[in-house]
Amino acid sequence: MEVPTGVAPIRAQYLTTKEEFHAHLEKEDDPGSNKGDIDNGGGGGGEDDDGKRDVNSDLTEPPSKLQKLEEDGKEGSLPEEAVGELKKSSGRKRARGQNKNRPCMNPMHYEKHRLCPSIIQERAEKCFFGSQCRFLHDVKEYMATKLPDLGDSCVLFKNFGKCMYGVTCRFSGAHVGEDYRNVVNVDLLKQWEGKPVVRNSLSKELQQQLRKKKVAFEKSNQYLCCLGKPSRGAVGGNHVANCSLSKGSAEVAREEGLEVVGVSERGESALEGACPPADLAVKTAGAITDEDIVKLRPCEKKKLDLQGKLYLAPLTTCGNLPFRRICKRFGADVTCGEMAVCTNLLQGQSSEWALLKRHYTEDLFGVQLEGAFPDTMTKCAELLNQAIEVDFVDINVGCPIDLVYKKGGGCALMSRTNKFEQIVRGMNTVLDVPLTVKIRTGVQEKVNLAHKIIPNLREWGASLVTLHGRSREQRYTKGADWEYIAECAKLASPMPLFGNGDILSYEDANRAMQTGVSGIMIARGALIKPWIFTEIKEQRHWDISSSERLDLLKDFTSYGLEHWGSDTQGVEKTRKFLLEWLSFLCRYIPAGLLERLPQRINERPPYYLGRDYLETLMTSQNVGDWIKISEMLLGPVPASFTFLPKHKANSYK
Repeated sequence: MEVPTGVAPIRAQYLTTKEEFHAHLEKEDDPGSNKGDIDNGGGGGGEDDDGKRDVNSDLTEPPSKLQKLEEDGKEGSLPEEAVGELKKSSGRKRARGQNKNRPCMNPMHYEKHRLCPSIIQERAEKCFFGSQCRFLHDVKEYMATKLPDLGDSCVLFKNFGKCMYGVTCRFSGAHVGEDYRNVVNVDLLKQWEGKPVVRNSLSKELQQQLRKKKVAFEKSNQYLCCLGKPSRGAVGGNHVANCSLSKGSAEVAREEGLEVVGVSERGESALEGACPPADLAVKTAGAITDEDIVKLRPCEKKKLDLQGKLYLAPLTTCGNLPFRRICKRFGADVTCGEMAVCTNLLQGQSSEWALLKRHYTEDLFGVQLEGAFPDTMTKCAELLNQAIEVDFVDINVGCPIDLVYKKGGGCALMSRTNKFEQIVRGMNTVLDVPLTVKIRTGVQEKVNLAHKIIPNLREWGASLVTLHGRSREQRYTKGADWEYIAECAKLASPMPLFGNGDILSYEDANRAMQTGVSGIMIARGALIKPWIFTEIKEQRHWDISSSERLDLLKDFTSYGLEHWGSDTQGVEKTRKFLLEWLSFLCRYIPAGLLERLPQRINERPPYYLGRDYLETLMTSQNVGDWIKISEMLLGPVPASFTFLPKHKANSYK
């Protein structure tokens, strides 16, 4: 039987219909069975007073996602008959984009009564707010309304000797003694003394300085003062008037119909060789040394040697610290934090600084910044250079979402070459670690810009470039253009270039390396199967069992409780990110069920039954089934719990 393009080839004995698939899950779902009896969880609950589950009562199924694939140089699609049938079976189009208005649970809704932090941490001094404190101070009153424990083993107490959440921990039975006192394993606690597990946290002192704008940016201000001011006669019309525009970027700007001002015929930038104003000269006390007046040359910066390494892409939402720990365990060499917005970092937002946190197991780690202007990006780079420990800083010039693009950031910088150059040069000036850049092929589908920008990036001071083989308009609807990536790799030399796009097996990785790139970055492939790093290094297909995958999810929940907390808020935050990851993990098709190997990243599976109940449950794209898996690991969901994945295309409801 010929399989339509865009549909994964599953062996005939495993194929089923939609009705049989859901009937099988409902038949096998027995609350009294041992399927939900997991060591670290409280069993699959999630039912109301009448014993009826309401999380997926209104679920309807969308048509299969139509994939635009490119095979042998020709665009493929589903047969006309199949397309017509899909259109008839559904009165609406496939949901795409982001669920921007998805419901979010307020942390206050998880618990009606919360205990005061001064009581939780057993502080000697009394609560600062006294009688006006909005939290409970009576432990017995709190324990009377506290949700039941989820298990008898607390990951924080077990690993570090102390749980900072005390009686509020959902596993408090492991470390709470008489009179609700928190028990401490002194010997284990001493082993971790002076050894930070997670680095790059935002201190209260720095946060206050940022909020009061009392942080000094000396290097950034010197660089920004060197930038040219608008040229005379530049009023009216489309002018690019800035001294830092080099020859290459001027050519790109001219092709877009912009008149370039401030660049000589030879293409020399007015910034090159420019001296800072006299009032910004270095002031010294005593004898002047080379260190006072000589800048760190590019050749003296720390080198970034990533040749042939496997790079886990910075993934918004799903690329959190617990997930990166999972990928490191499977063999990822390089990790990078989620995209952080530079303006939020400069304002001292705790949620944004949390994206920069680094686990001690991440030996090669970088952070990714997003911004649209040289002043904020340069200042943010200088701030991070002083405040955190990283091996490199990456600029996001590949983000396609409207929220970023319309403000001039992400992919928009590829067509704003003047600002792009100022950002790269400025950040490179203030950083002591290498600067890398992640770009796409361009903005429009058939108008490639990367080959023009990459030589300029080498000139501006970038240490490495990562190229995603798609444009902004393409998003993920078409195969990545590895032929174009190969062309750009030659232009980038001797600067290393990493390729990114459509890698889901070791065969895909081998083909990618044959294009001449220095290494590969893996994004969606790692979300669908994080063991891809092991497959590439061992050059094999891993037919991982459902029990092994469940153990993987257990490890993720343990890492999540360790990172986000073991109290109710931490449990529900772990659940949220687990569900986001499951929206990708369900796309994996076990190797033993495929007609041919390997699975391709843009192939969606038809309905099929796995080799056991758990394997079938893990392949479901129904939000309710993901919630069922989360309840196996983290206990019943709170009352009136709702969840929608970040991307509409990931599930139906």
